[in-house]
Amino acid sequence: MSGIYIHVPFCRQACIYCNFYFKTGTEQMDAIVKSICKELEMRKEECIEPVETIYFGGGTPSFIPAAGIDRIIKTIQQFYPIVKITELTLEANPDDINIQQLLDWKAAGVTRLSIGVQSFYDNDLKWMNRAHNGQEAETSIQLAIENGFEVSIDLIFGLPESKDEQWRFNLIKANALGVHHLSCYGLTLEENTAWKKLIDKGKYAPANEQMTAAHFEWTMEFLSRYGWQHYEISNYCQPGYMAKHNTSYWQQKHYIGVGPSAHSFNGHERKWNVADNLAYINSIEKGALPFEKEVLTKENKINEYIMTGLRTQWGIDLNIIENMGARNGFFDSQLEKYLANKMVIQQGDVILLTNLGKVYADAIAADFFCAVE
Repeated sequence: MSGIYIHVPFCRQACIYCNFYFKTGTEQMDAIVKSICKELEMRKEECIEPVETIYFGGGTPSFIPAAGIDRIIKTIQQFYPIVKITELTLEANPDDINIQQLLDWKAAGVTRLSIGVQSFYDNDLKWMNRAHNGQEAETSIQLAIENGFEVSIDLIFGLPESKDEQWRFNLIKANALGVHHLSCYGLTLEENTAWKKLIDKGKYAPANEQMTAAHFEWTMEFLSRYGWQHYEISNYCQPGYMAKHNTSYWQQKHYIGVGPSAHSFNGHERKWNVADNLAYINSIEKGALPFEKEVLTKENKINEYIMTGLRTQWGIDLNIIENMGARNGFFDSQLEKYLANKMVIQQGDVILLTNLGKVYADAIAADFFCAVE
């Protein structure tokens, strides 16, 4: 077992672009923490290998009391085999970070904070409907580093109201602040978001795809110049600070997802919990696990390997592709095409995206997908 993911489905307010499952406010917060602990106990038999990483995502885990985080961690320690936790990450918003919170999180066992900065510009943050400002973002990072946390921050590029120089400033600022890890995401339009509804009403503009691609290319160039390791399409780290938990997803290791809407993977099937707080609580109270599942076909496994592998610095191994039964004429024709247009390179038996190819990563992966008898 690589890790445990805990989904905390609460936020102070809704961001304009977000389609993750959450509820605003504090109603049912105590009941959700209690149910998460109960689900962990109910699923302890699923974990055979020692737990190495724990990740609190959401939602906004920093929004719930630190005592709730501590209770969940203690439940994992009680029921799961642990040799050593190599990484314990908590997603946090800048407006939730202060000295007391940091001390409480550290006492609970948190070692790493993933801070949802998104931008250091107040106008960007206002457009996104974030609860913090640029100065709070900077202060939160400084406090976290000073108090011994490994710090990752999220930044979003391609905002309709943002300018090129603002994105460059965000990267320069992040680099200067000494953070250990960066997740840089291009803004994407998702269904069931406030932004989508405003676009449909003609009140907001969609993202500029050309600008988004330019921002991504500049990000790769700038961070490479300053020694950052680009190990996954959206993720960069200083040497030695790769995100261990998230890397396990891209390397297709097994993990358990706990909480409303959380996903799990055991190599053969995927499970996902119901995305409804009340339904989740009621089901757990009755002793029933509220999930659906999908048994992965051979084709599913091949395509997932291609999709996740191409996104990383490890690429995809042609020997593995062949052993999985996907090395056929269709696959090789796609490979020849992308080698010729310099979107991929081949190093021995490994296929890697070039920087140009990374701009079109999803489309390239889709072109490699092939039906398997």
